Amino acid sequence: MIWNIIVLIVIGAIAGFIARAVIPGKQDLSIGLTTVLGIVGSLVGNLLGSLLTGDGFEIGTAGIIGSIIGAIIVLGIYVMTTGRKNISR
Repeated sequence: MIWNIIVLIVIGAIAGFIARAVIPGKQDLSIGLTTVLGIVGSLVGNLLGSLLTGDGFEIGTAGIIGSIIGAIIVLGIYVMTTGRKNISR
């Protein structure tokens, strides 16, 4: 059980960092929030994968590819909803 949590955190961190590298612009996310982004991306990736394959509505974690795709989608939605912050001097 502990091993599964450690693997989820590591894969979440990797997926979050890759998603932040793919989405253009500066995202003000800490390492912890980047890891949470990857974990949420893993859930979203698994949900989309299960809906596309016709397995129905399943909630769980995806592999590394599904986690990266889900994290990119979640970060894209986050960037679109928060908008670009203009810094005026």
